[in-house]
Amino acid sequence: MFYNPEIGHNLPHDPFKAIVSPRPIGWISTTDKEKNVNLAPYSFFNAVADNPPMIMFSITGQKKNISSKDTLQNIIETKCFVVNIVSKDLLNQMNQTSGNYPKNTDEFVLANLEKTNCVYIDVPRVKKSPASLECTLYKILKLPGFSNNMVIGEVVGVHINENILKNGIFDILAYDPIARLGYKDYTCVSSKFVLERPK
Repeated sequence: MFYNPEIGHNLPHDPFKAIVSPRPIGWISTTDKEKNVNLAPYSFFNAVADNPPMIMFSITGQKKNISSKDTLQNIIETKCFVVNIVSKDLLNQMNQTSGNYPKNTDEFVLANLEKTNCVYIDVPRVKKSPASLECTLYKILKLPGFSNNMVIGEVVGVHINENILKNGIFDILAYDPIARLGYKDYTCVSSKFVLERPK
């Protein structure tokens, strides 16, 4: 089949997110100027450069003043945020933080997550996360559509759980990273293979 997104797909559910998958989840922690904390997951997330290390995540199409909007407003106010990586054993807590909660709800408390400090920015990170990236805001790009924004950040600090390091390698199989598929589907990475580039 072929379809034009502006015209429609005539399927029971939009296949776009299922086609562009799996997608890693950026579990974004922020604070506002009054130090109210917010934690919310975003599956439009990835690395976009490595020198300097840069990441992006997108906040898309929300119509209510909920946690995702709080994330954007907090980053506009403070110019910083943390990306916490989601392991399989954090899946349920990550999902709990995706709900529509009032602005002053601390999702760390709601999901029974322990906070710990960052080094360069005044935002808490998820202590149990296998890795967390301290980021300063590089740019916010307004995208077409209702309330679609891409946040680009520069990674200024990297926290790694030392149990994940195996012979100096960050071993993703030690924590089974969670990824988003389409619809209500998720997966976790539990196997890998090596592929050499052509010389």
